[in-house]
Amino acid sequence: MTSQKKTRIIMVCMGNICRSPTAEGVLRHKLALRGLSGMVEVASAGTHAHHISDPPDPRAQAHAARRGYDISKQRARRLRSDDFASFDHLLAMDWDNLALLEEKCPPGHKRKVGLLMRYARRHQSQVVPDPYYGAANGFEVVLDYIEDACDGLIDLALARPQPD
Repeated sequence: MTSQKKTRIIMVCMGNICRSPTAEGVLRHKLALRGLSGMVEVASAGTHAHHISDPPDPRAQAHAARRGYDISKQRARRLRSDDFASFDHLLAMDWDNLALLEEKCPPGHKRKVGLLMRYARRHQSQVVPDPYYGAANGFEVVLDYIEDACDGLIDLALARPQPD
């Protein structure tokens, strides 16, 4: 029996307290439902150090919990230089964070960096908008977009082809 290397995915936003921990929690939950947890490792990080070791924003936690996602145990961390070598996919929530990832990315790892929303199938937005300074419904939009993109990510990038 051969052991397969786990696919490693890290979700990235600015502070790692709203969008990226939500994306981590949603993807982890969806992978478990599809029996893929053992094949994929999911994490999240921020491009800035404003909230290191803080739990996700209480609003993000509350909205996620209403949909069955528990993100309460996560803690914010800053993206590290070794993440580029350690992870197979580094998925940014928006253009600014994508630009920061691309700027910090060492040669040979550029193909790993992209936007999470490139996997979305139902929503046309290219980015997951930052809900931090907005109204409560912004957290619902974030969840709508992230759920869509995570479904696409699982289907397009992670699902194993079935034998003939």
